[in-house]
Amino acid sequence: MRYGLPAPLCKFFASWAIVLLLVAPAAAEDRLTIVALGDSLTAGYLLGPDEGFTHQLEKALKEAGHDNVTVVNAGVSGDTTSGGLARLDWAVGPEADAVILELGANDALRAVDPALTRKNLQEIVARLKERNLPILLAGMLAPPNLGRDYGESFNPIYTELAESEELILYPFFLDGVAGDRALNLSDGIHPTAEGIGIIVERILPKVEELIAEAKERAAE
Repeated sequence: MRYGLPAPLCKFFASWAIVLLLVAPAAAEDRLTIVALGDSLTAGYLLGPDEGFTHQLEKALKEAGHDNVTVVNAGVSGDTTSGGLARLDWAVGPEADAVILELGANDALRAVDPALTRKNLQEIVARLKERNLPILLAGMLAPPNLGRDYGESFNPIYTELAESEELILYPFFLDGVAGDRALNLSDGIHPTAEGIGIIVERILPKVEELIAEAKERAAE
């Protein structure tokens, strides 16, 4: 006696097997990983695991319909552009499809020569572009106490780099948060969870531009 499924059922399950084989790889290919390369502002200094920039950004993206986007936290507290450049190759791994570049705040706090900051950012961008990774450049402004000359040298770096390298630019990462005591920790520098929420809300359209560019490149 022979046992088995009726022929119609066999055809049904065979058809679904083919569909699953076709759909599963496509779903995996649709996944997109954004690496946020930054300092303590990215790392989530003194914040809970679900309060930092990358976690809140990924949540906001999901709420906006970007279900297949993962945001990786490659922020290191205290990092300068020199530090970011030194760890670039392992911080932005092969899984990366796009990069949010948020570095320079500590350069300004330490009064690093703006020429060095510019050079480091240019090198980071050049190496990411060699890998064909789209970049969202998050800008920073020098603290006023460093004086007018320093600010005039430091502040234009991000706009000029974005223009020359054709990068997506968010001019000031702390827009809407800097200087507001209610949105910063007691040090007056690092945002609270609420402050991070405002940053995420404001930068979100630029991140969606980054996602669109990453998808376009993946389709080429």
